[in-house]
Amino acid sequence: MFTGVKVFTATKAKDREDLGEACTRWLRDNPRVRPVDKVVTQSSDREFHCLTITVFYVEES
Repeated sequence: MFTGVKVFTATKAKDREDLGEACTRWLRDNPRVRPVDKVVTQSSDREFHCLTITVFYVEES
């Protein structure tokens, strides 16, 4: 069971490299959030490569 979802996504190479740090920074900045699941998705076409990290969480009181 989860109470919230946070989506991190990037298409530019540098942004994709930094996506894990963005996720970690958000978790650090939101100490009441407890992740319960995650999905990592990669998609691409001829021009764009997209990486998405979806975090499902419970916000603790």
